[in-house]
Amino acid sequence: MQVKIEDKSSVKKVLSFEIPKETIAKELNKAYNELKKTADVKGFRKGKIPRKVLENRFAKDVHAEIAPRLIQDSFVETIQEHKLNIVGGPQLDPPELNPDEAYAFEITVEIKPELDDIAFEGIALEKTAYAVSDAEIESQIYMIQKTLAKKETVAEPRPVKETDFVLIDYEGFLNEEAFAGTPKIENYVMGIGQGALPDQFSEKLIGAIPVQDLEVEVVYADDFHDENLKGKTIVYKVSLKEIQEEVLPEANDDLVKDLGKFETLDEVRTSIRENLEKGYAQRVKHEMSEQVFVHLLEKYVFEVPDAMVDGELNGIIAEAEQAYSQNNTSLEEAGLSRDILKTQYRDVAEKQARRHLILDKVITQEALELTEEELDKSFEEMAVGMNAPVDSIKNYFKMDPKQLEYYTHTQLEKKAIDLIIEKGSVSEVEPKTAEEDVKEDAKEDTES
Repeated sequence: MQVKIEDKSSVKKVLSFEIPKETIAKELNKAYNELKKTADVKGFRKGKIPRKVLENRFAKDVHAEIAPRLIQDSFVETIQEHKLNIVGGPQLDPPELNPDEAYAFEITVEIKPELDDIAFEGIALEKTAYAVSDAEIESQIYMIQKTLAKKETVAEPRPVKETDFVLIDYEGFLNEEAFAGTPKIENYVMGIGQGALPDQFSEKLIGAIPVQDLEVEVVYADDFHDENLKGKTIVYKVSLKEIQEEVLPEANDDLVKDLGKFETLDEVRTSIRENLEKGYAQRVKHEMSEQVFVHLLEKYVFEVPDAMVDGELNGIIAEAEQAYSQNNTSLEEAGLSRDILKTQYRDVAEKQARRHLILDKVITQEALELTEEELDKSFEEMAVGMNAPVDSIKNYFKMDPKQLEYYTHTQLEKKAIDLIIEKGSVSEVEPKTAEEDVKEDAKEDTES
């Protein structure tokens, strides 16, 4: 067998094969000898069918069986001999087998790029010194109060305020006729300015005193999401029946007793602080990881196989489809498609592929391994995050070795990032103000 390897790029190769006709003849002899034992041809006894008869009757089937095997064996042998690290599937258009000629075919493959050692020590990194403030904690306490708040009817006559809730009946009319697309709704509790109904409702109701009948005109845009309403002008007849105020419970120990594991408000504050600190720690790690990759992606430029980019793109699109599905919609309903997302996110996918390749190199270069203790700890953390028994997490991965391999590699990538940050030149900086964040976002938008 003759093999020629042609470099189309640093990551794409064309393998040209030529299998001698003597080899083809041997394979055909084996196939026809086996076929002779089992073939059933009228007028001939099994095992006594002439080769020419078999060729006339079964040549197409025999060739279809032999050709893929020759291709597969030749391909595997070449990959192993030349130690080609293939990514993605091979591309080929196999020709038909001709017994009188050598069998020649080409296979195009992509390989992982070979990177030089990654010099990652001493990367300049900024670590933001985030600190949990009392205001953040009290904000979360307030959210608990909001969750447990009750609505009480306002007894004294007064105008509706922006912070109120109102009890209303309403029905929509089109051209002064009751419209089936906006049927009568009774005893609806609406939060002023909270967006459940069109803004015109809140604008009309603010300042009104119950009990009062009002009319609210709503002009729906031509691109409104509801087909029944787009482009239409609906006049709603509204009956304002009462005003309700949201009454928050007191922020004391009684507030938290229904939350389960807490006895006092101070215990809740301590728990909130711990969770916020964990969140800030994750944010710091994420920000420093991004700084690492900005540096390394700028320093190490290399070609990425299309198969790896496509793999990342498919993951991005799958996440988008799942997100839309959870909101009971689809890409198409949002005016998107897989092709549109592939175009929009190709650069993002390529950067993700580059990150993985750089981390792979660091893992190999530094001979990083994941101990059983580290793997078990990661399973425990996953179990806490999913609120599931750790044994069920372990059993899941035992049942699916490929998922375990992928998960283990993901943990090794995290270990590589931790090592790069640990070896970096880290300086602590104060958090940016809200104004500085706005300016930085505006600068990034301009540059992009």
